[in-house]
Amino acid sequence: MCNLYSQTKSQDAMRHVFDDMLEEDEELIDDAGNLPPMAGIFPDYAAPIIRHRPGGGWQLTKARWGMPTPQVFLEGKRTDPGVTNIRNVASAHWKRWLGVPHRCLVPFTSFSEIDSRAAAPRNHPIWFALGADRPLAFFAGICTEWTSVRKLKEGEVTADLFGFLTCPPNREVAPIHPKAMPVILTKPEEWRHWLTAPVAEAHKLQRPLPDGMLEIVAEGVLEDAA
Repeated sequence: MCNLYSQTKSQDAMRHVFDDMLEEDEELIDDAGNLPPMAGIFPDYAAPIIRHRPGGGWQLTKARWGMPTPQVFLEGKRTDPGVTNIRNVASAHWKRWLGVPHRCLVPFTSFSEIDSRAAAPRNHPIWFALGADRPLAFFAGICTEWTSVRKLKEGEVTADLFGFLTCPPNREVAPIHPKAMPVILTKPEEWRHWLTAPVAEAHKLQRPLPDGMLEIVAEGVLEDAA
């Protein structure tokens, strides 16, 4: 699973790459505050997402990475650290968040998978991007507001949460992580389709990125600051 990614483009870049998706009467409201480049985003970190704005339009905001865990996996536990990657969208647990109001886009510039090859060092991260210049793209995400205990020292909190969908790996990712890769959206029409289409249509996007679109840009580090 992808449990580490980066987003190193400027806040302005995140706002304006989305312009191509907007219709004439739409706008993107930036409620995220100051968003510095994030070279290593780990589970439960607050990170930027683009989602539907209450009352209409779109919103650039922050949420914590990790959707609510299915109750069956929380028995006997005092905290819920969240689920970062969602594959089985047929599950009743996830179906409640698959509709248009809960879909979001998660901006990223690169993502990491642990190298599963036999000769690889233990816990050796491999970083993938759409190119050496790390162009901005989006994961297909879902989000919600939820009350839970994420960390004991925090106690019960109500927070905006997000996770993103996974799918079978493409040619570049499969040798490193043969089980899955994130669902990646690279075009304005894909971004809009994910955010606005009926469930059955939107989930046709839960497929691997075409072969040849990713490359390995770093390895063995916990941050990709390029």
